[in-house]
Amino acid sequence: MNNKKYLDKVIGSLLRSTKMDYDKEGIIWSFDDSIHPFFTLHHFLDWPPPLFTYYCKDQFGLTEEEMEYVWKEYKKIIIDKLKDGE
Repeated sequence: MNNKKYLDKVIGSLLRSTKMDYDKEGIIWSFDDSIHPFFTLHHFLDWPPPLFTYYCKDQFGLTEEEMEYVWKEYKKIIIDKLKDGE
């Protein structure tokens, strides 16, 4: 994985299009238009949801290894944002 700069841009793109709705206590992923309640996030954060995999492959042309890196970094940032209430 020698294109870390590109993968970091992918993560940035995913984060910019992810919305946290604190009034409804949910998150709208960039790869799924549905709102998912915060209390269900533990289901999503263990493994990348299938929609994430399809989205990253179709939108960004990522390999499995690249998706693992992107998911790990993306979910770490999402968890931090939830803890900080951003």
